[in-house]
Amino acid sequence: MPLSVWWHAYLTPPASAVKFAIKATLAMLLALYIALWCDLDRPYWALISAAFLQIRPMSGMVLEKGISQLSGTLIGCVVGIAIMAAFVQAPTPALVCLTLWISVCAYAASLTRNNASYGCIMAAVTAMLIVIITASAPGGLFAIAVARLSELALGAICATLVSALLWPIQVRDHLGDLADQVVNHAFLHGALRLNNSDDIGALQSTLTATLTPLTQLETDSQAARYEGPEGSGRIRASHVLTRRTSRLLAILHALQQLLRYHGDRLPAETRQLARDMAEGLRLSAEGQGVSQARERLLQLRHRALKCVERGIDKGGPCRGAVDGTSLDTSGVTSSPPSGPAGERLDPATIGGRDGAEDLLQLRLNMGMREALGHALVILDAREAIHTPGKRRLKAPALAWHRDHLAAALNGLRAGLVFALLATFWRYTAWDNGQVAMLVGTLFSAFFATRDNPAMVAATFLKGMLAAIPSAFLFGHVLLAQANDIVTLALVFMPPLFVGLLGAANPRLMGYCLAFTIGNILLTMPGNGMDLTFDGFLNRAIALVIGLSTVVTAFRLLPGLPLAVRKRRLVKATVSDLHRLWQRPPHQAETRFGGTMADRLLSLARHDDALPEQRRYLLSLGLVGLDLGYASLHLRRRLGEQAPPIRQALDRFAAALADDYGASARGEPPEHMRATGEQLLEALEQHGNNPVEQRLTAGLIERLTMSLERQAERSRLARER
Repeated sequence: MPLSVWWHAYLTPPASAVKFAIKATLAMLLALYIALWCDLDRPYWALISAAFLQIRPMSGMVLEKGISQLSGTLIGCVVGIAIMAAFVQAPTPALVCLTLWISVCAYAASLTRNNASYGCIMAAVTAMLIVIITASAPGGLFAIAVARLSELALGAICATLVSALLWPIQVRDHLGDLADQVVNHAFLHGALRLNNSDDIGALQSTLTATLTPLTQLETDSQAARYEGPEGSGRIRASHVLTRRTSRLLAILHALQQLLRYHGDRLPAETRQLARDMAEGLRLSAEGQGVSQARERLLQLRHRALKCVERGIDKGGPCRGAVDGTSLDTSGVTSSPPSGPAGERLDPATIGGRDGAEDLLQLRLNMGMREALGHALVILDAREAIHTPGKRRLKAPALAWHRDHLAAALNGLRAGLVFALLATFWRYTAWDNGQVAMLVGTLFSAFFATRDNPAMVAATFLKGMLAAIPSAFLFGHVLLAQANDIVTLALVFMPPLFVGLLGAANPRLMGYCLAFTIGNILLTMPGNGMDLTFDGFLNRAIALVIGLSTVVTAFRLLPGLPLAVRKRRLVKATVSDLHRLWQRPPHQAETRFGGTMADRLLSLARHDDALPEQRRYLLSLGLVGLDLGYASLHLRRRLGEQAPPIRQALDRFAAALADDYGASARGEPPEHMRATGEQLLEALEQHGNNPVEQRLTAGLIERLTMSLERQAERSRLARER
């Protein structure tokens, strides 16, 4: 870690960091005072609860996290009581059941999001504490369960009060910042695409900068419901922004492919429109005025619409398509489609007399028109997040990608960590073994969903080691002289404030949060504190053993290898492409858009770990996103037509999904052309709209070429 980061965090801290540290310290001090006044058994749990809830200090987020924490604690109490009631005289079966429960909770935490995941972790930790603490005193089972619930509830209440009353930070402001990041980076990415940029690094960085806040926006928006009646409007606007941004990214990828490979065949007017659109998106991203950006994009959309109208007039009986039929960019094409044997088909045979260049121009203009339409809705969604009363948008919540195998591995690893520490505690009868089990259970589940859990766990271990001399000096040598709450606060709180001040910096959070938690666990403040050196040394050893076990487990069981994760992401995308037509269109689009945004972010991170000449995963994800929206577009246009057309459409959609999986392996598409020709024949025999034949033919050809290029790129990357 560069020294300048520490210098900036402690010698020139921003005002927000100082406010965060003050709020969190006051919340912990209030929780400690009330816990001591109520003579609770373990007041330090109230401190830990308040500290964890203040990590993200937005008022709605603190309240949502507090509810998740209390819900998880209550469930953990019930499970812990049930285990002890069944195995009160049989400690080994009790530990086996507890291990299984911890594995289940870690598995559930890996499949859920944000605060719900934290609730699952608390369910595991609470059950573990009840079983371990009551193993030697089963008569106090209910008293211990009530005490744990009371301590954690006290910490949650204090954190919520301080967060709401002192320098309150609203979720709405946080969502507004995320929305601004999403829109600005998406528009910058669009400008690069439409300028046909060859800078792969810039394309990937702007896409990652779009997807990272986009997924966080969709997750964090749920906390807005706790900030008044306008919260539901912000949630709906966040859903709209997520859906439209993912569709815009798919369109931009398709447009750049056509501009790159067939731009020289376009007339000057279309090329100029693409350049002007790129400049308009760039200015909209860099400018401050929303009204100016909307007016700029509206003018560009009117230009694109006029170009589409002229192209349709040129192609014959297509005027009604502009007025009533949705012309989606998934139909962008560059040349006439091919037959099963690869021969080129004459456009006149599919209902039109315009040539390949005219079709290319028409489709590209339609694509830019649709992209600008999505950009305008994105601007409306951003405005609705900032001021939901002005615009009322509606959209369902998106689904998320869930890898059950990776989650099962996380659950297995958490169970193994606890089983090792529990076995050591069982056969040594070590008094502080429960501290080691607490640390192992908490952090093995807490770090499992991080990108590099072994590194994060090692960072926490370093922070805990730094807390040992601090806790000894402030929590034992100096605290032994304290005789009232004021002296206790003056002695015990400064190291916590120092740790929280550094934790406000995301780059230092791992070290500094561990330093803060370490000081609390090593001191364990309370009315009957153990200030002996032996007790302190025992706790320090327990912390080191617990975290070292976690680090070792993450290094020995690091998770799924990159190649396996890539294959599973592709397999999940293929499966979604197959299942797109098994759900109603609206539900299918909602699920597909959310899961693909998640997968694109994962693929972008995997690509960053590869040499530049071997990067193809992000492109693969964008192709999958494009194919999904193209398939949904076909369903909307042709799904209600004659049964032979629907059957041919089903075969084409299945071939599309299978050939996408083949392109990831570097194999060219083998089934799309044949099934596409069957679909065109069905349209010719049973359809009555030549426009649909031209649009569908163009779509088939473009998707086939896209998969051919992706297969070539995948093959070259795998050979290098």
